Amino acid sequence: MMKTNHTKALATMFMAFALSAASYAGSKTDKTVKIRMIETTDVHGRFFPYDFINQQPSNGSLARVSSYVDSLRTIYGDRLLLMDAGDVLQGQPVVTYYNYEKTDAENIAASVSNFMRYDVQTMGNHDVETGHDVYDKWVKELKCPMLGANIVSTATGLPYMKPYTVFKRNGIKIAVIGLITPGVPSWLSEELWSGLRFEDAVSSARKWMEVVKKKERPDVIVGLFHTGINDRSLTNGSLNDATHDIARQVPGFDVIFYGHDHSTHYEEVKSADGSVTVIVNPANNAMYVADAELEVSKKGRNKKLKVNIVDMGKRPVNQKYMDAFESQIDEVKKYVGTEVGSFTTSMTSRDCYFGPSTLVDFVHDVMLSTSGADISFASPLSFDVTVKSGPATLADMYKLYSYENDLCVMTMTGKEIRQYLEKSYDGWVTTMTSPDDHLICMNNRDASRDKFFGLKKPFYNLDTAAGIIYDVDVTKPNGERIVIKSMADGTPFDETRTYRVAVNSYRAAGGGGLLTKGAGIDKAQLESRITWRGNYTMRDYIIKYVRKHSPITPKTHNNWQFVPTEWTAPAAKRDYQTLWGERAK
Repeated sequence: MMKTNHTKALATMFMAFALSAASYAGSKTDKTVKIRMIETTDVHGRFFPYDFINQQPSNGSLARVSSYVDSLRTIYGDRLLLMDAGDVLQGQPVVTYYNYEKTDAENIAASVSNFMRYDVQTMGNHDVETGHDVYDKWVKELKCPMLGANIVSTATGLPYMKPYTVFKRNGIKIAVIGLITPGVPSWLSEELWSGLRFEDAVSSARKWMEVVKKKERPDVIVGLFHTGINDRSLTNGSLNDATHDIARQVPGFDVIFYGHDHSTHYEEVKSADGSVTVIVNPANNAMYVADAELEVSKKGRNKKLKVNIVDMGKRPVNQKYMDAFESQIDEVKKYVGTEVGSFTTSMTSRDCYFGPSTLVDFVHDVMLSTSGADISFASPLSFDVTVKSGPATLADMYKLYSYENDLCVMTMTGKEIRQYLEKSYDGWVTTMTSPDDHLICMNNRDASRDKFFGLKKPFYNLDTAAGIIYDVDVTKPNGERIVIKSMADGTPFDETRTYRVAVNSYRAAGGGGLLTKGAGIDKAQLESRITWRGNYTMRDYIIKYVRKHSPITPKTHNNWQFVPTEWTAPAAKRDYQTLWGERAK
């Protein structure tokens, strides 16, 4: 099994797995065909070797993938299949610009796909998050099929996207079945996926496997999934991350290329009939690709599969690709460089994990000022960013808020607010039994390759509250840490009273489980709790706030603290140095 934390191994190790029951032994009369399959996933707008948010060159990107794929096409021709497993339309300003600003032009995500000659793609949850107007237009502009077997139209009962597609290469028939995580309704407002339902991925895989085998009789069956292996939570009774379960319960897949987890992974999974299915994930941001060579004998239909996860980090870019998009790159650079105001002090997300932070508290200020709510919940949405003092550009606004969430106000009781916070801090902080313990929960994996950068819990689920004053007692067990002392103005906080609480639309839809598993609100009740929904995204509201109030001096509220401070303050300094390699300032 390929280890996800061995970068050199990922770049060099060549994994091989014989798919036939007997060892492969093609005779002289049994001609073989080699099919090369390259997968990208969770590209998140990393089309170019330039980070438009931090306005600096970057590694990886489809510009490097394009060079790698073109070099292989000189050998394989149309026997090379280029595939993507979803989450293309969010992450970098280059896609946001074409999603919402320059809508009269072809979406650059389609232009890039068409230039690179992708053969097939699967829809991801962050693609759905852009809304019908964006993703329906994008799909129409693509020159390759978009798959989503378990995305079903409620009007027709039929798949909204193609469930599968078939390729014929040198007498070999290859079927590709595409699936998305059914967790979309747990994370996104229904208006973004109106008219759709997301069926159970395992059941859908089983259904379409039977259809493909009976109708198409392919020689090779490939899975192209935007559903991972780590999240065992359910949405409407369906497992959010189903790739493992499909490989185990649905025999017939020769290889499953998947995404969504943002973690490199290779595994050989034993299926229900005793066969073995290879599953592989090249992680995110086009830093790696999954590269598979499948050798198929025409006569005996024996198959031999070799899989590699190839590092794209510093490979040469495709200059023809860069030249083709030069004007778009320049246009987006100009867009993100637009000044919207100024800050008199700097803000960094590095402080967010160890106590009150200026960056998150500034987001709280915008949420409360815009919504008029009593209380707000917010978290860092980028793991490691700094907004420097001085002129503030649109790129800085993306650092402050990287997603296209809306702003909502919900009604919550005081008890639900406390329980929400209990859930947020569970898995964020340890239960300290001595002053020498860690304060925050960290994984013992290579932070550079870990999905959450070494944190045990996703950084974007580490919500704090504004509008109230509270302590987090880290000597207490999960569920017993939060003591809310009062409202921010000193008036009493009442667990039986109902408050107006500002949250983003991801939270309002149940994302992260803080409202459902934490506050204990039934998923079906969440929409009825929303009393106000803004007409703009959170980033738009931040831009409006900065333009109106500049120059701005962001301040830390200091309305909450980890206690006992004689333990937590030194522990925070130690953990800061562990995480960042430098002392806390």
